[in-house]
Amino acid sequence: MATSKIIKQTLSLRKEDVDKKWVLIDAEGIVLGRLASKVSMILRGKHKPSFTPHADCGDHVIIINAEKVKFTGKKLDGKIYYWHTGHPGGIKSRTARQIIEGKFPDRVIRMAVKRMIPKGPLGSVQLSNMKVYAGSIHPHEAQAPEVLNISEML
Repeated sequence: MATSKIIKQTLSLRKEDVDKKWVLIDAEGIVLGRLASKVSMILRGKHKPSFTPHADCGDHVIIINAEKVKFTGKKLDGKIYYWHTGHPGGIKSRTARQIIEGKFPDRVIRMAVKRMIPKGPLGSVQLSNMKVYAGSIHPHEAQAPEVLNISEML
């Protein structure tokens, strides 16, 4: 009596084998950290069974209504973003409210997602697959993005 062996192999995708989709997410009323964690998971491709850590297997993400993202507690006034100009004594800071009400409200979401993506060349490529828009209008209608309701996933 011969016994059959079942051999399970780990799937490792190449860049050419990846099937990428376009996903549209409306950020209105969604908490920033929860949104950023879901978006970073989609950008990396961890929601797919064919996830490969060394390949860009994530989807393209379009985020609209970035200015209407929600902050919990007192984070809108208490959360401070710091950066340095490179000159002595050049530390600068802004609160989340100043950024949201300023010229580029999409930067809050960009920074939150960027800090959840691995650093390095692959992380830069994955981050370039994300497009964030302050309003509800975006120029990616030709890609026919699939609407993803994040509030139902949370």
